[in-house]
Amino acid sequence: PLDAAEAAKLEELTVRRAAREPLQYLCGSWPFLDFELAVGPGVLCPRADTEVVAETAAEMLAGVEAPRALDLCAGTGCLGLGVKRLCPAAQVVCVEKSPEAFRYLKKNAASALKQGTARAVEGDLFHYWQGLPEGELDLIVSNPPYIPTADIETLDPSVRDHEPHLALDGGADGLDFYRVIADKWRDALLPNGLMAFEVGIGQADEVLRIMRANGFGDIQTVKDLHGIPRVVYGRLCKEI
Repeated sequence: PLDAAEAAKLEELTVRRAAREPLQYLCGSWPFLDFELAVGPGVLCPRADTEVVAETAAEMLAGVEAPRALDLCAGTGCLGLGVKRLCPAAQVVCVEKSPEAFRYLKKNAASALKQGTARAVEGDLFHYWQGLPEGELDLIVSNPPYIPTADIETLDPSVRDHEPHLALDGGADGLDFYRVIADKWRDALLPNGLMAFEVGIGQADEVLRIMRANGFGDIQTVKDLHGIPRVVYGRLCKEI
């Protein structure tokens, strides 16, 4: 049995869900790996596909003592915090442009993990790279906006009408952010530093070419739980 306040709350949630608002927003938090992330309107919902990116990046850092990692287009911080969870010695900085998303990132970076925290930075990846020292990072990881602009209107209403387009729109071909990150951010990596991306369906080969054109080698792809190439990663070929 529900009291009046509980019944009213349930009615409110039912109306919002009927309008296709994501269940993650209604709950206010959502699991990622084995921890919980604060989530709500204004930030991209964490998804199981992204767990594969975090796991892949953490595996590549095996054997690196106190690795330094940067999560770009961080949103909730799921990727950077996932790396930190799987590699507790990592020093992780998460960068997010959107003020709405940054509220969730700041909260998650401070308290989502029991064994440590990450640093949250509000910044635009198209400019923030200019202030970074060269050759200091072991890893740059990102789940950038990758939906082609024209495809956004075809997305499920729960995504199209509720999740922030800033976190979805990757430009005309969906690859704008990959080009910028592979080009402008590469110098922040150490020699043989790792760059790892989440990619959309059918984008793995193009992202691989972008990375190769920007000096990355040993480039590989990893499939998600549905057998779709979801991760593209490689190491920077840079002389010491």
